[in-house]
Amino acid sequence: MAQDTTLAGEKTEDSAQWGNVSADRLRSLIERIERLEEERKALGSDIKDIFAEAKSAGFDVKVMRQLIRIRKQEPADVAEQETLLDVYRRALGM
Repeated sequence: MAQDTTLAGEKTEDSAQWGNVSADRLRSLIERIERLEEERKALGSDIKDIFAEAKSAGFDVKVMRQLIRIRKQEPADVAEQETLLDVYRRALGM
């Protein structure tokens, strides 16, 4: 009987498995994540360019970021925050 020189559980085919891990499936998942990270990087650069354009057009980028954050929230949460902000301002005499 010939002695197997591969590691325990290792196969030499493309669809090799180590333990319960499929190398092809793992590679596919990793490559998908890498592609999405590259897309996210490109989108971040695009967003930065848009903010630069807005700033050069005279818009306040800080306020724009606040508006974007507010628009992501539920209307009831926004109303509650605005009410509290108003109460706190009055308490401080603002």
